[in-house]
Formats: sequence, structure tokens, C-alpha cells
Amino acid sequence: MVDLFGEDLAGRRAAVLSYRLGGADGVSVTAAQWALALRRLGMEVRTVAGEGRPDVLVRGLGLEAGRAPSPRALDAALGDTDVVVVDNVCSLPMNPAAGRAVAAYLRGRPAVLRHHDLPWERERYASYTGWPPDDPAWRHVTINEPARHALAARGITATTIYHGFADRPRPHAREGLRRMLGVGDRPLVLQPTRAIERKNIAAGLALAEALDGVFWLTGPAEDGYAAELAALLAGARCPVRRRLPLGVDMAAAYAACDVVVLPSSWEGFGLPLVESALHRRPIAVGDFPVAAEIAAFGFRWFTPGDVRALAEFVARPDVRLLDDNESVARTHFGIDALAERLRLLIAGMAVRGTERLTA
Repeated sequence: MVDLFGEDLAGRRAAVLSYRLGGADGVSVTAAQWALALRRLGMEVRTVAGEGRPDVLVRGLGLEAGRAPSPRALDAALGDTDVVVVDNVCSLPMNPAAGRAVAAYLRGRPAVLRHHDLPWERERYASYTGWPPDDPAWRHVTINEPARHALAARGITATTIYHGFADRPRPHAREGLRRMLGVGDRPLVLQPTRAIERKNIAAGLALAEALDGVFWLTGPAEDGYAAELAALLAGARCPVRRRLPLGVDMAAAYAACDVVVLPSSWEGFGLPLVESALHRRPIAVGDFPVAAEIAAFGFRWFTPGDVRALAEFVARPDVRLLDDNESVARTHFGIDALAERLRLLIAGMAVRGTERLTA
């Protein structure tokens, strides 16, 4: 086996590429995690996307682009890099022309294809065949074990690498933001997700109602869900807050809330599972498959139906539970753990094996 990079990655150039970057969506957030982890390894990193706030904008990579990015444009953005990390562009065919163009450009070049979503996981893409692409020079990374096994069944070897968080809690932001939101002394139930069908907004809203609290949904309505969301919120039996106020970030949102809810029917990972632990907040979690995989590391969560237990927790927080969850998050899902996994992946790019990298 040939070691493509060696142990020392300092000075090597990496690009992180996706449809859109720099926003609050899960792919953007975790792409930023990888960029930070790669920089901790001494690599020079640039972000490349068709939308958002990347370092380099490439026409044709965006979700609504009318045509594929040209080889010349891709080469201008990626030509001097040692490795390219492709986040979902060659995973979920939301812009198939962009995926095909990126795959064609990267043939024979060191690349990591990180799969947040795969076609068979979404009804609208389930009939899409022959995807994701593969090449001997590439390594495939999944964010959960079921996706890794699904790729293996299709003849593609992958490695599971969990997200790595560098969250910095800001408890001092709590009181000011609660005053801004006008929640008073009522429990603030935070659902830090987009508004789409599989996020099960109704369950999050029902929990806030049962706690006599205020429901706060921070993400936008997407995938044609706006009308259904409007009807749902119009019938709410508790106060509702929408989106993040100007100048407010998610660290402040976690500080302001009393309970986090993630009642989804499906998640590729579920960032609030770890974020809530790092920000020392209880979380009510739906019964989606990957939740059990993440819980196995030692997290302790509630369910959306645990109304009495959550009410008691809000009144008298269990510090030991918060301590334990924070310790699990920092040990297994911290930014340093991610950096070590990426060092092993990239330094040994010639090694092809089916495994889960944990640090």
C-alpha cells in the first residue's frame, strides 16, 4: 500500500465543497467543523460552493443552478489542492448536473466524499440509480452506521466518522435573549431545526403546550412545507417564536431555552443531540433510527412524551445528568476527536477498509 500523504499534514491544501456553505443548515455547520479540524492538523483549507458564504463561489454548484459548473471553473477553485472533501454534492442528487461534473473532475484525484444523505433515504430521489459515484482515489465517509452498511451492500466501502463540535456555551446571553423574546418565566422549548415534514413540528409544539411553555422553532420552512407549518402554528395553544432574531446565534438560543426538542421521524445524525449536551440542556428525542446509535455512547435523554419528568427537570435540574451528557459529548464528539479521525483517514488514504473511526 502506498501512503499518499504521510503522518504530517501540515502545509497540505484541502478544499471543502458543497452546494451551499456558510449557513445554519446541518451540512454547512458540519462542513465548518471539518474545516476547523483540518486546520488544527496544519492544513490550509478553503470552502467552495455555489451558494451561501464560501471562500470561493463557483457558478453551477448551487441547488438551483441552471447548468453544471465548467471544468475550468472547478479547476480554478480546486486545481492546487491536495485533497477535496465533497459534502453531499455526490451524495444527494439535488443538482445532478453539479454532482456529475464534480465527479468527472475528481476522477483519479484524492477526494473524500462525505455522505450526509443518500438517494434511497429520500422518497423523491429513491428511483435515482448509479449513485453515489466511486473511484479508487476516493474515500467515502458516512455520518452514521446504517448509511455505511447501505453503501457496503451496493459495493462501496465507507468509513463512519461522527461530527466534532467546538461549541462554546454562553450562559450570560440567557436573560437578555429571554427578555427580547418576551417569554417571561415560562419554559422555553427550543426546536433548532428546519421546518420540513420529517422534523415532526407538531410533536415539538405539543410538548411546549403540555409544559405550558413557549415554542421556538429557529429554522426556515422548506420543501413546500410553509403552508402546513402556518396552519399548524395558527392553531397552537401556546406562544410561538420563529427564527433567530438579528444578531442572535445558536449558542445564545441554547442558553435562553429550558428544554430542547428533536422529535424527528428521521435524521442523518441530529446535531442537537450533541449540541444540547455541550450547552447543558435536557433534550426530548424522537424515535428515529440513528438516535439509538448516538445514545449508545452514554447519553441520557427524554422522549417528547416525558412531560412530567421534563417539568420536574425544569423546576429542579439534575446536574449529574447534565455533567454526564456533557462529558460524553466532549469525549466522543469534540473537535479534537474529529481532528484525530481525519488525520487517520487522510494520512492513510491508500488503506481501504470498512470501519467506524472513533477517538
